[in-house]
Amino acid sequence: MNISYNWLKEYLDFDLTPQETSDALTSLGLETGGVEEVETIKGGLEGLVIGEVLTCTDHPDSDHLHITTVNVGEGEPLQIVCGAPNVAAGQKVVVALVGTKLYSGEESFTIKRSKIRGTESFGMICAEDEIGLSTNHAGIIVLPSEARVGTPAKEYYNVKSEYILEVDITPNRIDGASHFGVARDLAAYLKQNNLKGTLTLPSVEKFKIDEPAGGVKVKVENTEACPRYAGVTIKGVKVAESPEWLKNKLTLIGLRPINNIVDITNFVLHGLGHPLHAFDVAQIAGGEVVVKTLPEGTKFVTLDEQERTLSNRDLMICNTQEGMCIGGVFGGLKSGVTESTTEVFLECAYFNPTWVRKTARRHGLNTDSSFRFERGCDPNDTLYVLKYTALLIQELAGGKITGEIEDVYPNKIEKPIVELTYNKVNTLIGKEIEPAVVKSILASLEVEIVKETAEGLTLAIPTYRVDVLRDVDVIEDILRVYGYNNIEIGEVVKSNLSYETPTDKSYDLQNLISEQLTGGGFNEIFNNSLTKESYYTDSQIYPIANCVHLINPLSTDLSVMRQTLLYGGLESIAYNRNRQNSDIRFYEFGNCYFFDADKKVEGETLKEYSEELHLGLWLSGNSVDNSWAAADEKSTVFQLKAHVENILTRLGISAARYEYTQFSDEIFSTAIEIGAKGKGKRLGVLGIVSKKTLKSQDINAEVFFAELNWDALMKEIKKHTITYSEISKFPAVKRDLALLLDKNILFDQIEKIAYKAERKLLKEVTLFDVYEGKNLPESKKSYAVNFILQDEEKTLNDKQIDGVMQKIQQSLEKELGAQLR
Repeated sequence: MNISYNWLKEYLDFDLTPQETSDALTSLGLETGGVEEVETIKGGLEGLVIGEVLTCTDHPDSDHLHITTVNVGEGEPLQIVCGAPNVAAGQKVVVALVGTKLYSGEESFTIKRSKIRGTESFGMICAEDEIGLSTNHAGIIVLPSEARVGTPAKEYYNVKSEYILEVDITPNRIDGASHFGVARDLAAYLKQNNLKGTLTLPSVEKFKIDEPAGGVKVKVENTEACPRYAGVTIKGVKVAESPEWLKNKLTLIGLRPINNIVDITNFVLHGLGHPLHAFDVAQIAGGEVVVKTLPEGTKFVTLDEQERTLSNRDLMICNTQEGMCIGGVFGGLKSGVTESTTEVFLECAYFNPTWVRKTARRHGLNTDSSFRFERGCDPNDTLYVLKYTALLIQELAGGKITGEIEDVYPNKIEKPIVELTYNKVNTLIGKEIEPAVVKSILASLEVEIVKETAEGLTLAIPTYRVDVLRDVDVIEDILRVYGYNNIEIGEVVKSNLSYETPTDKSYDLQNLISEQLTGGGFNEIFNNSLTKESYYTDSQIYPIANCVHLINPLSTDLSVMRQTLLYGGLESIAYNRNRQNSDIRFYEFGNCYFFDADKKVEGETLKEYSEELHLGLWLSGNSVDNSWAAADEKSTVFQLKAHVENILTRLGISAARYEYTQFSDEIFSTAIEIGAKGKGKRLGVLGIVSKKTLKSQDINAEVFFAELNWDALMKEIKKHTITYSEISKFPAVKRDLALLLDKNILFDQIEKIAYKAERKLLKEVTLFDVYEGKNLPESKKSYAVNFILQDEEKTLNDKQIDGVMQKIQQSLEKELGAQLR
């Protein structure tokens, strides 16, 4: 939010420099990002002067250029080549001298001595758009004859220089979203630091009703959405261009002047912080404003000429026939003030913040008004703001105030009452602050002391401080005015013993696995938890009924919470492949969200909702590419399986504690489920993503995906302890079997049967070759399997080894029909 230094001084008489003001506001919690010196016209018209065209002749080598001589008040007249059609001798013009920098939006260029079609030119005669006066480029600026030659353009156009403070408003400090709000906070700071600072509000004593009869009437049908609505009618106004002082104020803080009525409402909004709206009375059918909601699906065209479909929860400002404005958010196309307006109905209201926020999000609108209303304006400054604005309109646009002020305020909003104890103030702040200082700070913040005891105070909080409702909020205010830097660091450090929580352990292990995957060539990605509903519409695995839906989604692409990490990763893969990065290794830690209506319990709002932390891994493209040391090698699902097994091993989950189950579904063309052995608990899945799923993302390459339930893994290792054993002194023995098997038999089955046949001596089973084809029956394949045997207590002899291998072989023959080749 831009705050004008000079505008601030109109409300607060103080002596701080702009930089000192910035530092003071930052110490108060209104962090100021910077201080910038600006002009009402960019560049300040430096290097531009008023000149007089003495002669003007046609250029001999051009059908549209002119050669002029221009008197700029000093030295010899300048020869300037000009292409404007309206240039003529005797004109007073604006001249950019050599070396002048001119601005066009964010770009700039410098006037140089140049040759144009062989003729030297020593400057430029300017049009309005070339110096930032307007966007008009019809011709050069022709000034009145009384303009004095040699006058700096900066002086002629009364260009003002100003300091702008960029104040960052946090959502809870909407009371500071105006010049007076900032001045009010700064006044408290100045008072506590014994500095000059007198705060004043413009007077409204001159406000009076010129004609008691007449005026637009007001009817509020929805007092929940609109607790207070006030308005007044002003007849006989003249809509015109705003005076220079008003245009300068708005321009300096980044607003575009429109006309005197609209500019006044913007001036008051940024000056006092309460939004207003001016209606053309000619557009108020029936002479009555009705505040209500309209039926679901009603069409309404806003000021930006967009047709919007209204909800029955959108508060509308209507006449007796139709809507005129979305209350607190955006005006309608027809009801605004135009050049033909002669009667104005001025609105100043207090709208329910929740209603305004939901309406603004529903329609994707964010205006200066909605920004303030949805965070909470002061309901009790409404009449003052209305009167002040009406007086400004009378001053700048004329007119008479007709009819009494309409003020519908059925249930007055009282000041919140807060109980504050000195003991809690000192405990939270960490320093004993004298009660007199506490009361002084509260007084400077306009907090009323209702009751006082030796232990503490009963306080009435101003209604503009919507964020102060508890004693801790008051203490925060006391501390920021007292000064964080004034709290000394004590000589004694107090500490307590801490312990590692499951969350801490999970976080440490996430970092450990992240390092492992990054070391393996993976890149970490972060995707939005919000995703498209269309991903789940026809899904059997992740049904749409289990999605957590957003009540007010920003778009259809962000309407539900994700149930799986898969789709975010596929979007990232598609994005990379479209930019010629097709060799992908991604991983992501992220939450997935689920809704289960069957778990709903009366009185427990969140019982049917759950979330799980998952780890997703994606492989696609080549694992080795363009290497002099090795041939290109495509990524495979087995490489992904190896990464997953390495993760499980790193977490302390040995191969004996989990098992694989093969399956396929709508997401995977083939996949395996990783389950905790003997527990029936799913730890994760991995497999080859189906072509149908990939086609939905326009991916025409294989993608291998694994998703591990991190929360389930943490439960699995909850009681895991790391044990150590000496390296065996006795050698291991390797034996190989070449097995002829049916094609549908998996290595996993061989592994399970082997470990079942020999539990003590068999240490490892490895598949090192698979063969299908020539010299084998059509339905058969050959597995070459390596077995490692070892006894921790003695050296194995041939008889023991042969006995073990025979037992394994017989088990494989019996259960799988295996044959030795």
